[in-house]
Amino acid sequence: MGRPTLRERLAAKRAAEAGEHAVSAEGEWFVLHTYSGYENKVKKTIEGRVEALDLADRVFEIVVPTQEEIEIRQGQRHNVQRKVFPGYVLVRMTMDEDSWYQLRNTPGVTGFVSFNNKPVALSEDEAQGILKGMTAEAPKVKVSFVLGDTVRIVDGPFADFRGEIDEINQEKGKIKVLVSFFGRETPVELDFLQVERES
Repeated sequence: MGRPTLRERLAAKRAAEAGEHAVSAEGEWFVLHTYSGYENKVKKTIEGRVEALDLADRVFEIVVPTQEEIEIRQGQRHNVQRKVFPGYVLVRMTMDEDSWYQLRNTPGVTGFVSFNNKPVALSEDEAQGILKGMTAEAPKVKVSFVLGDTVRIVDGPFADFRGEIDEINQEKGKIKVLVSFFGRETPVELDFLQVERES
């Protein structure tokens, strides 16, 4: 009698495959506004408060929406977490006077995103869209090259040649550099990692 039906088992399996952000999860997603740069601090403080003030039955998940980016510094790849919505923290919670008060008064928090002084919950689609966006895309490569920069090629058959950037393709992580051979400029396509900017 107490065994889950096949339909329930399938739903649970689907929810597990969808990851921790299952649709049937308790509570609703609300958005806290924080001082810029305090997002991770606020997340940590709320986690501590949930523990200390016994709010685990009302505050279920705290998320700082980020996306992974690859930053190129001195020819090295560095994985960095870029905040998708600076100044905002998502909280899945059951809203009542106490949980509202405790989160609202967390250091670094300026308030809930509200309408007519009432905190507004995100729709399930909005919440899932934000959460999926954090993991769905491959890391973006962030470079600080601009057209016309002089770069030195550090890798490949043209190593140690210098040239000027003629084209930048962010999607592919490639650039075209005009390299001078025997007095003629020839465009050479290179990966971002194969060049470094001349200081």
